[in-house]
Amino acid sequence: MGSLRRTLCTGVLAAFTAFAPTAAWPVGDGVTVTPSSPAPGGDLALRVTGCAGRTGTAASKAFVADAELTGTGGTLAGRARVRSMVGPGRYEVRVTCAGSPAGSLRTQVTVGAATAPPKTPATPVAPVSAGGGGSMRLSSADTRATGPDTVHAVIGLLLASAAAVVVVVRGTRRGRRTG
Repeated sequence: MGSLRRTLCTGVLAAFTAFAPTAAWPVGDGVTVTPSSPAPGGDLALRVTGCAGRTGTAASKAFVADAELTGTGGTLAGRARVRSMVGPGRYEVRVTCAGSPAGSLRTQVTVGAATAPPKTPATPVAPVSAGGGGSMRLSSADTRATGPDTVHAVIGLLLASAAAVVVVVRGTRRGRRTG
Protein backbone atom coordinates (compact mmCIF):
# COMPACT_ATOMS: atom_id res chain seq x y z
CA MET A 1 0.00 0.00 0.00
CA GLY A 2 1.42 3.40 -0.93
CA SER A 3 2.37 5.97 1.66
CA LEU A 4 -0.28 8.47 0.56
CA ARG A 5 -3.00 5.82 0.49
CA ARG A 6 -1.99 4.52 3.91
CA THR A 7 -2.02 8.05 5.33
CA LEU A 8 -5.48 8.76 3.88
CA CYS A 9 -6.87 5.46 5.18
CA THR A 10 -5.44 6.14 8.62
CA GLY A 11 -6.97 9.63 8.64
CA VAL A 12 -10.39 8.29 7.67
CA LEU A 13 -10.13 5.56 10.26
CA ALA A 14 -9.07 8.04 12.94
CA ALA A 15 -12.03 10.26 12.09
CA PHE A 16 -14.36 7.26 12.15
CA THR A 17 -12.97 6.17 15.49
CA ALA A 18 -13.31 9.65 16.95
CA PHE A 19 -16.90 10.20 15.78
CA ALA A 20 -18.23 6.64 15.83
CA PRO A 21 -21.81 6.41 17.11
CA THR A 22 -21.15 3.24 19.08
CA ALA A 23 -19.63 3.18 22.52
CA ALA A 24 -15.90 2.69 22.93
CA TRP A 25 -14.50 0.51 25.63
CA PRO A 26 -10.95 0.83 26.91
CA VAL A 27 -9.81 -2.76 27.18
CA GLY A 28 -6.25 -2.25 28.36
CA ASP A 29 -3.44 0.25 28.78
CA GLY A 30 -3.76 2.51 25.76
CA VAL A 31 -6.00 0.20 23.71
CA THR A 32 -9.56 1.20 22.77
CA VAL A 33 -12.04 -1.04 20.94
CA THR A 34 -15.14 0.30 19.14
CA PRO A 35 -17.86 -1.08 19.46
CA SER A 36 -17.48 -2.19 23.03
CA SER A 37 -18.83 -5.71 22.44
CA PRO A 38 -18.58 -6.74 18.78
CA ALA A 39 -20.81 -9.49 17.46
CA PRO A 40 -19.44 -12.46 15.51
CA GLY A 41 -18.87 -11.41 11.90
CA GLY A 42 -18.82 -7.73 12.86
CA ASP A 43 -16.13 -5.12 12.34
CA LEU A 44 -14.32 -3.27 15.10
CA ALA A 45 -11.93 -0.35 15.24
CA LEU A 46 -8.79 -0.45 17.35
CA ARG A 47 -6.97 2.60 18.68
CA VAL A 48 -3.64 2.25 20.46
CA THR A 49 -1.82 5.06 22.22
CA GLY A 50 1.76 5.05 23.42
CA CYS A 51 3.45 3.36 20.45
CA ALA A 52 6.76 4.86 19.34
CA GLY A 53 6.59 3.65 15.73
CA ARG A 54 4.22 4.41 12.88
CA THR A 55 2.96 0.86 12.37
CA GLY A 56 1.85 -2.10 14.40
CA THR A 57 -0.35 -5.18 14.39
CA ALA A 58 -3.16 -6.49 16.55
CA ALA A 59 -3.66 -10.25 16.62
CA SER A 60 -6.37 -12.35 18.25
CA LYS A 61 -7.97 -15.75 17.81
CA ALA A 62 -11.27 -13.84 17.53
CA PHE A 63 -10.10 -11.94 14.42
CA VAL A 64 -10.33 -13.18 10.83
CA ALA A 65 -6.81 -11.82 10.20
CA ASP A 66 -4.27 -9.69 12.03
CA ALA A 67 -5.22 -6.01 12.03
CA GLU A 68 -2.70 -3.63 10.50
CA LEU A 69 -2.29 -0.51 12.65
CA THR A 70 -0.92 2.75 11.29
CA GLY A 71 -0.57 6.27 12.59
CA THR A 72 1.74 8.98 13.85
CA GLY A 73 2.45 10.83 17.07
CA GLY A 74 2.24 7.73 19.26
CA THR A 75 -1.33 6.84 18.22
CA LEU A 76 -2.08 3.91 15.93
CA ALA A 77 -5.44 2.91 14.48
CA GLY A 78 -6.76 -0.03 12.48
CA ARG A 79 -9.76 -2.23 11.75
CA ALA A 80 -10.41 -5.90 12.35
CA ARG A 81 -13.23 -8.28 11.58
CA VAL A 82 -14.45 -10.77 14.17
CA ARG A 83 -14.75 -14.36 12.93
CA SER A 84 -18.35 -15.24 12.14
CA MET A 85 -18.11 -18.63 13.83
CA VAL A 86 -16.49 -17.43 17.07
CA GLY A 87 -18.43 -18.01 20.26
CA PRO A 88 -19.24 -15.30 22.79
CA GLY A 89 -16.64 -14.63 25.46
CA ARG A 90 -13.34 -12.91 26.21
CA TYR A 91 -10.46 -13.22 23.75
CA GLU A 92 -6.87 -12.09 24.16
CA VAL A 93 -5.61 -9.38 21.80
CA ARG A 94 -1.86 -8.88 21.40
CA VAL A 95 -0.79 -5.49 20.02
CA THR A 96 2.76 -5.22 18.72
CA CYS A 97 4.16 -1.75 18.02
CA ALA A 98 6.96 -1.55 15.44
CA GLY A 99 10.10 -0.01 16.89
CA SER A 100 8.85 -0.24 20.45
CA PRO A 101 11.37 -1.62 22.94
CA ALA A 102 8.55 -2.66 25.29
CA GLY A 103 7.47 -5.46 22.94
CA SER A 104 3.73 -6.01 22.84
CA LEU A 105 0.62 -5.00 24.75
CA ARG A 106 -1.78 -7.70 25.82
CA THR A 107 -5.43 -7.04 26.47
CA GLN A 108 -8.81 -8.72 26.03
CA VAL A 109 -11.88 -8.08 23.93
CA THR A 110 -15.35 -9.38 24.73
CA VAL A 111 -17.27 -10.83 21.80
CA GLY A 112 -21.02 -10.61 22.26
CA ALA A 113 -23.61 -13.21 21.37
CA ALA A 114 -24.48 -13.71 17.74
CA THR A 115 -27.48 -11.76 16.60
CA ALA A 116 -30.22 -13.84 15.05
CA PRO A 117 -31.00 -13.02 11.43
CA PRO A 118 -34.37 -11.33 10.96
CA LYS A 119 -37.23 -13.70 10.29
CA THR A 120 -38.52 -13.24 6.78
CA PRO A 121 -41.89 -14.55 5.72
CA ALA A 122 -41.93 -17.44 3.26
CA THR A 123 -44.42 -15.62 1.03
CA PRO A 124 -44.63 -11.95 0.19
CA VAL A 125 -46.59 -9.93 2.68
CA ALA A 126 -47.82 -7.42 0.11
CA PRO A 127 -47.34 -8.78 -3.40
CA VAL A 128 -47.10 -6.28 -6.22
CA SER A 129 -50.07 -6.07 -8.54
CA ALA A 130 -48.26 -6.82 -11.79
CA GLY A 131 -50.95 -8.22 -14.04
CA GLY A 132 -52.14 -11.71 -14.75
CA GLY A 133 -48.72 -13.13 -15.51
CA GLY A 134 -49.92 -15.08 -18.53
CA SER A 135 -53.08 -16.35 -16.91
CA MET A 136 -55.35 -14.55 -19.38
CA ARG A 137 -57.48 -16.84 -21.51
CA LEU A 138 -56.79 -16.52 -25.20
CA SER A 139 -60.44 -17.04 -26.11
CA SER A 140 -61.41 -13.88 -24.26
CA ALA A 141 -59.01 -11.64 -26.20
CA ASP A 142 -60.66 -9.08 -28.50
CA THR A 143 -59.20 -9.86 -31.94
CA ARG A 144 -61.10 -7.09 -33.71
CA ALA A 145 -58.87 -4.33 -32.29
CA THR A 146 -55.52 -6.05 -32.85
CA GLY A 147 -54.82 -5.34 -36.56
CA PRO A 148 -54.80 -2.24 -38.80
CA ASP A 149 -58.10 -1.02 -40.14
CA THR A 150 -58.94 0.81 -43.40
CA VAL A 151 -57.72 4.21 -42.16
CA HIS A 152 -54.31 2.74 -41.31
CA ALA A 153 -54.08 1.08 -44.72
CA VAL A 154 -54.86 4.34 -46.57
CA ILE A 155 -52.29 6.30 -44.53
CA GLY A 156 -49.66 3.63 -45.23
CA LEU A 157 -50.37 3.77 -49.00
CA LEU A 158 -50.11 7.58 -49.03
CA LEU A 159 -46.76 7.50 -47.21
CA ALA A 160 -45.39 4.81 -49.53
CA SER A 161 -46.51 6.84 -52.58
CA ALA A 162 -44.83 9.99 -51.24
CA ALA A 163 -41.60 8.06 -50.66
CA ALA A 164 -41.72 6.67 -54.22
CA VAL A 165 -42.17 10.16 -55.64
CA VAL A 166 -39.16 11.45 -53.69
CA VAL A 167 -36.98 8.57 -54.95
CA VAL A 168 -37.99 9.21 -58.58
CA VAL A 169 -37.40 12.99 -58.32
CA ARG A 170 -33.95 12.55 -56.74
CA GLY A 171 -33.03 9.93 -59.34
CA THR A 172 -33.88 12.24 -62.22
CA ARG A 173 -31.93 15.15 -60.65
CA ARG A 174 -28.82 12.99 -60.31
CA GLY A 175 -29.22 11.83 -63.90
CA ARG A 176 -29.25 15.43 -65.15
CA ARG A 177 -26.11 16.41 -63.14
CA THR A 178 -23.95 13.54 -64.44
CA GLY A 179 -25.09 13.71 -68.06
